[in-house]
Amino acid sequence: MNSVSAARARQTARPAPRLSIVTSSFIIAPSLLAADFARLGDEANAVADDADWLHVDVMDNHYVPNLTIGLPVVTSLRKATAMPFDCHLMIEAPERWAIGYAEAGAYNVTFHVETADDPVALARDLRAAGTKAGLAIDRDTPIEPYLEILPHFDTLLIMTIKAGFGGQAFLPEMLSKVVTARQSADAGHLELRIEVDGGVDEETIVECAVAGADAFVAGTAVYGAADPASAVRALRRRVEATRAS
Repeated sequence: MNSVSAARARQTARPAPRLSIVTSSFIIAPSLLAADFARLGDEANAVADDADWLHVDVMDNHYVPNLTIGLPVVTSLRKATAMPFDCHLMIEAPERWAIGYAEAGAYNVTFHVETADDPVALARDLRAAGTKAGLAIDRDTPIEPYLEILPHFDTLLIMTIKAGFGGQAFLPEMLSKVVTARQSADAGHLELRIEVDGGVDEETIVECAVAGADAFVAGTAVYGAADPASAVRALRRRVEATRAS
């Protein structure tokens, strides 16, 4: 029995995870893509007291041209930190691999709609495997065709760059997708995290928060700073100030 079939079998043996992942008003998720790959455990723990999730970018050199962290690294990293893993699968055939990340201890597993044969079925399998299910929308993909399936997901990740490389400049035109998603989620009374990824820093995080995002992935802005923990706190203050105004 493959891992997807096993997850489906387990679905009848235990209840699916709770739909809501809203445990705090917003999420700061440093991206390991910008960290020192020779010190991943240390880099994770450097932000553990200040960040909410640890964003893990998985790239396969097929769907995107870059090649990064894979399942063996995530499995090893799980032993080094207690932080919730937010695994972002930028890979082909996510049905083949996604359940493995759930079984390795990921809190949230997000896959790209552009690569999934049946996004709703995969979301169901991820929940049955004990993790939250996330749907990612890349730069050139319109969001409107997928609004109707959002109730099946816990997280919607909207790329504010083109998926594949860190360090790219933020694309403000992607914020219209965030606005549309937030309006749809609110209209449907969904407890859905709307996450943004790409070029998020102390300035652009404000634009994202105003548009309706409540989870923020930051790579270079955190791990490119002299003090990553301080950078996370600065990002948090910016969102808090925006929400208070």
